[in-house]
Amino acid sequence: MGLTADQLKASLDALAEREPLIAAAIGRVGYPPPRIRDRGYETLLRTIIGQQVSVAAAQSIWNKMAAQLGVLADPGNIARASDEDLRAAGLSRQKTAYARSLAEEVTSGRLDFARLPEEDEEAIAQLIRIKGIGRWSAEIYLLFAEGRPDIWPAGDLAVQIEVGRIMGHAERPSEKLTREIAEAWRPHRGAAAVLAWHHYNSAMEVI
Repeated sequence: MGLTADQLKASLDALAEREPLIAAAIGRVGYPPPRIRDRGYETLLRTIIGQQVSVAAAQSIWNKMAAQLGVLADPGNIARASDEDLRAAGLSRQKTAYARSLAEEVTSGRLDFARLPEEDEEAIAQLIRIKGIGRWSAEIYLLFAEGRPDIWPAGDLAVQIEVGRIMGHAERPSEKLTREIAEAWRPHRGAAAVLAWHHYNSAMEVI
């Protein structure tokens, strides 16, 4: 599971002591709510299905797949399904390949969600072996499903925008600069990312 409300608060309080601009951001928008997803195969399958479609469309595809294939928490059901079955449920040819790649990694035993490497970069490297899972998706999984406290998705556009706003930059910092800024926030960068998204959503509500 992801970082709890108490863990987020403790990490953000620690950051606020170091960085007055983070303290000011918390003062503006408050502490963020937890972002928690289930650990394991099903969450990554949902990530693949949800790529480049709306939440409603992703849920519709999920429901069709469940009706046709059975329990989607079982990767064997994807592995046994024909391409025609998966396409009929709404998966594109590309996403069919991605779903099969994920199912194969799990059913073969190469990917064991209970035994991902403790070192974050090693865990990311293992996850991105799955077709369709890039660095951002791997980072989001490790932060939201495993609650790893120092994951920093610096390639996320909203994180870049809000780090720039929080830290007083005139322009959105690049991914490289976003990583550099956050070096001083170790080992609490996961909480900083959740704050950035909360700050971004709060700003959108005001506009």
